[in-house]
Amino acid sequence: MHHSDRLSELGEDATLVSDTARLRAGRCLAPAARAAAGEDHPPGQGVDHRLQALHDLGRCRAAFGVVGEHVAQQLRQGRGDPAGERLGTLDELREELELLEVAGADFDEAAFRAGELSPAFFASALTNFGVEPFLRQFLELAPSPEPREAGDVLIRPDDPAFRAFVFKIQANMDPKHRDRIAFARVVSGRYQVGMTVKNVRSGKDVRLTEPQQFFGRERSAVETAWPGDVVGIHDRGSLRIGDTLSTDGEAAFQDIPRFSPEHFARVHVPDPLRRKHLDTGLRQLSEEGAAQVFYADSIAGPAPIVGAVGPLQFDVLVHRLDTEYDVEARLERLPYVAARWVTGPEKDVARMAEGYDRQMVQDAAGRPLVLFKSEWAMQKAMEKEPSLTFHSVAP
Repeated sequence: MHHSDRLSELGEDATLVSDTARLRAGRCLAPAARAAAGEDHPPGQGVDHRLQALHDLGRCRAAFGVVGEHVAQQLRQGRGDPAGERLGTLDELREELELLEVAGADFDEAAFRAGELSPAFFASALTNFGVEPFLRQFLELAPSPEPREAGDVLIRPDDPAFRAFVFKIQANMDPKHRDRIAFARVVSGRYQVGMTVKNVRSGKDVRLTEPQQFFGRERSAVETAWPGDVVGIHDRGSLRIGDTLSTDGEAAFQDIPRFSPEHFARVHVPDPLRRKHLDTGLRQLSEEGAAQVFYADSIAGPAPIVGAVGPLQFDVLVHRLDTEYDVEARLERLPYVAARWVTGPEKDVARMAEGYDRQMVQDAAGRPLVLFKSEWAMQKAMEKEPSLTFHSVAP
């Protein structure tokens, strides 16, 4: 499911849906709020698939309101009603709805569950516009908990044993306490207060004390949780993304793959005394997936290299290092555009990495990764080294 917060700005043309579908290279469907504002219109206008006008009644932060076509007509004829002025004409609404119908696709539940079709929602968190219909549609469209593979075992939601999968880690959610929260999705069984589970990866027991659920900035204690529920667990660094928490057996769910980055930068700190804080920040941020960290020789060696799938991750990384770890970091962009994890004989890996257009580094787990300055250089290396295996996902 895709969500766009573009309605926080001046209204976009309805072709935004078509652009989104083209960029995503897939089918895009907008069953809820759809952009229906022109470039001269303020934010907070749209129509849904029933041709109902969504309006904010002229207030900065408004409760969600839905009015039918006949009510829109009355509002438009009203005297001095700001909502009537913003709704525009029904002809405009119909024309833009037709554009969306052409750009979109009919809803197909099977295609949606297979990941071939993505409902697109347009809203504004700033003005509280379109948020409620998004949440309603999310509840309506979201499938019920399904079985999940754990090796050769298929874990069903009605299995009595408690199992959960850690899919996200977020550090410093509360800056005052520097807390670290691991988010786990319950796959089977039932969570009860104070229960102890095993981290299948490490083999250590984990006591689930005071887990919480989050909605925005609000937190609430969890006394019980069922399959499909997500709970936040206070973590002191023992949990990682992909961990399986279980009360029965050693079956572990498949880890979340880490893809090879396409953008690279070397991290520098003007103050050498902040190097320890930098290492701590990079380690914690890489564990939560904000970026991937690599080292040319060792942690005590050259400046660390960070890799990202998109350049925006670098901006987020620098900002969080500054605000959360008090580290003023500077990034030096590197000319590499591709990377592959390499497995095979150690000597062959080292020899292959000696080229002028590549560099070998190690990831946090000590696995060799080779950075290439061009796609051509990477393809050439793969053709010349049949004894080596090149992985786009961490092996």
